[in-house]
This record gives sequence, structure tokens and C-alpha cells, in this order.
Amino acid sequence: MIRPQLILPFLFSITMLQAQSAREIVQKADEKLRGKSSIMEMKMTIVRPTWTREVELKSWSLGDNYALMYILAPSRDRGVVFLKRDKEIWNWQPSIERMIKLPPSMMMQSWMGSDFKNDDMVRQSSIVNDFSQEIVGNETIDGRECYKIELIPKESAAVVWGKVILWIDKKDYLELKSEFYDEDGYLIHTMYGKSIKVMDNVLLPSVLEVIPADDPGNKTLVEYVSVDFDVPLNEDFFSVQQAKRIKP
Repeated sequence: MIRPQLILPFLFSITMLQAQSAREIVQKADEKLRGKSSIMEMKMTIVRPTWTREVELKSWSLGDNYALMYILAPSRDRGVVFLKRDKEIWNWQPSIERMIKLPPSMMMQSWMGSDFKNDDMVRQSSIVNDFSQEIVGNETIDGRECYKIELIPKESAAVVWGKVILWIDKKDYLELKSEFYDEDGYLIHTMYGKSIKVMDNVLLPSVLEVIPADDPGNKTLVEYVSVDFDVPLNEDFFSVQQAKRIKP
């Protein structure tokens, strides 16, 4: 007869290993998209039943604590900058020459009129450090075997999502699908990773498509036009002063 005092530690160790492996999977997928540092040019297409709108932007990132995004087009928005420094998010509006610090309450608002939220674009919360991760299943997406991983926010973390579910490719750690839920458990939007290709020697989805749950016919696509990973950037680049004067 196996004694309970031997079974419980064994079960606990299995649970801890699963949690650790889920976190590692999420971390690998997250790091693959951003690298240690990156410079990217992107084109966003906002699709509505009766119109479409395009936004072109350039972004710089360093780890998961620093990011700067510069709007290139349309001309009326050119020069608008979003800056992330750790948990602080800033927005430079050149038309009024004003730097605005965005409060956490604005993270669920639309980014530039798209279906992306501010938190999607600037990643105020970390899917690695601010959530607990658990593998809850396995599914196939576009012919690729994926881990289905549920992310629940930690009590100490100030995050906007009540739950996130990720589908991550087992072979190449590609994030192929993500579902984002609010604090009441309602699905807000679904993000798909599409058009997988090699960019700067890294295999990744070159298009992200976001479909809101409650707005039929609406969607937003972000296409990576160019990607450079592991570029020389330092923390001083991501300053409020730099955000005001940067000219890509």
C-alpha cells in the first residue's frame, strides 16, 4: 500500500513541473517575437463594414520593459509617439506639443481607433511575469500542433485582462491564436498569427489579425514590413526627451 505522504509530494512535483513548462513555453513565444531588442516597421489596416484606414508605424523595443512607437502615416498623425518605460506609458502629441502620461484605466481603450487595445500595443502587463500559466489542452491550428495555455493574472499584478488563452505552436513556439477576456469572463477579442515567414532569420507570424467579439464585420490587421532583432539599444533611448525629438 502506497502511503498518502508519499503520493502528495509526487503529485505536487508534477503540478510544479507543468506550471514551469507552461511558463517556459510562453516565455519562448514572447521572446521570439521581440528578441532581446528590436526595430520594426509595421502597417496597420483597420477594417470596418463601410471603410478601411491604414496606419504606418515604426517601433523600437528593449526587453519587455522598454518600447517606443512612432506614427509615420497618415500625415495628420505623423509624429505621435507612444513610450513605455517599465509600467509607465506616455503619449507625445506633437500638434499640441504635450506629453501625456496614460493611467492604467486607459489600457483597455482602443489604440489609434483600431480593434487593438492600448495594452496590446504597448504591453503594459507581462504575459510571463504578471500571469500564472497552465497547459489546459492540445489543439491543431492551421496544421500545426499547439499547446493551449491558460493565463490567470496574479493577485499582486495590475493587469487589464481577467484571463488570456494562448495557442502556441509546439515546434517553433509561434503564437497562433490568443483570446482575451475581461474580469467578468467575457471574451473581448481574438488575435490570430498568420502568414508565417522568416524575418531577420526568425520564423514568425508576419501578420496579426484582431477580431472583436461584439462587433461583426470589424477587424484590424498588423503586417510586419521589416524586422531587425538584437539591435544595439540602451535604456537611455527610451526617455521622455527622446520621444519628443525622435525623427525616424
